Amino acid sequence: MTGHVLGCYTDGMKCELVIFDCDGVLVASEAIANRIIAAAMTEAGVEIMAEDALKRFLGGKLTFIQKDVEAMIGRELGEDWVPNIYAKQFKLYRKELRAIPGIDSALSVISDSGTKICVGSNGPVEKMDVTLGVTNLKRHFEGRIFSADMVGIPKPEPDLYLYCAERMGVAPENCVVVEDSPTGARAGISAGMRVFGYYADHGPDGLAAVGVHELFDDMAKLPELLGIATPDIPSREVG
Repeated sequence: MTGHVLGCYTDGMKCELVIFDCDGVLVASEAIANRIIAAAMTEAGVEIMAEDALKRFLGGKLTFIQKDVEAMIGRELGEDWVPNIYAKQFKLYRKELRAIPGIDSALSVISDSGTKICVGSNGPVEKMDVTLGVTNLKRHFEGRIFSADMVGIPKPEPDLYLYCAERMGVAPENCVVVEDSPTGARAGISAGMRVFGYYADHGPDGLAAVGVHELFDDMAKLPELLGIATPDIPSREVG
């Protein structure tokens, strides 16, 4: 029989809040998203494969990607470029998107320990409404979904993660960030938070290169890595 989950401690630090990136950490959306981005870039005159787009823009914000593409082609793409990409992505998300394996149970265990959780993503709230809704993960984060649009500047700047901590009422030094991209990891480190790097899809090298030391590739093990233990309570003997 399993007992109550204990608190969240990691190397002596009491973790009061775990901030999750969304794409690639909660939902397996990045391959889908970058297929659409690569097609849009190719149509605009920058021929690129989806795999190359993923490597180049992992963790990036789509409005910033548009500026990069415009600089490459020497002309503006217009106000509809980003909304059109999102519309195509959302259509595919509703057909194909899945949650990261092991994340649903991990979120339940972390929440049951009394540790707060929230989402901090460069993507807009409208996108997370779709991705977290399709995968049935939104129930874990009602009222605790934060976007870089709320602070006006995306990762790798620390503003979003500091905003998450402020909104959740937790000091940055008592926060853990879970990221899969070097861009997001740099934001967490700059915010003075501990960063756990999930590398199942992209490998550990990029995360390690920006200073992430806690690297893992199995989301089901995250509670254990955070120091959340579920002790076994002996079953009552029948006498």
